[in-house]
Amino acid sequence: MAIDLKTLSPKELQSLIVNAEAQMQEAKSSQIQNIRQKIDALLNSAGLTLADVYPTRGGRVGAKAGKRTVAPKYRNPEDPSQTWTGRGKRPLWFVAALKKRGVTAESLLIDGASVKKAGSAKKAARKATRRKVKHR
Repeated sequence: MAIDLKTLSPKELQSLIVNAEAQMQEAKSSQIQNIRQKIDALLNSAGLTLADVYPTRGGRVGAKAGKRTVAPKYRNPEDPSQTWTGRGKRPLWFVAALKKRGVTAESLLIDGASVKKAGSAKKAARKATRRKVKHR
């Protein structure tokens, strides 16, 4: 059943492409279902589960299972329900507050929160390394 593509009109070619893509999707779905059945049969015959064969790293189940929530550092003085952890993009209320005269990031801190300057940990590590090199 060879088809001479040169003799087909653009409309016929488009129809052929659509039908071929649909057939490809069906074939792929069928292949996946067939492979799953074979894997399930193998696992059942061995008395194993997929989790036994492919355990997750560190016992985590999902990608977000290991993420921890971070306590907020900043609070909007005009609406105390709005807070920001200091991570990610600055919220609009934070940017607007900083534009006001006399308002600094430190003045928006929640009691007990501290501001760490970016790179301060890196600088401290570099200094410690330099000291070790000098004392050798």
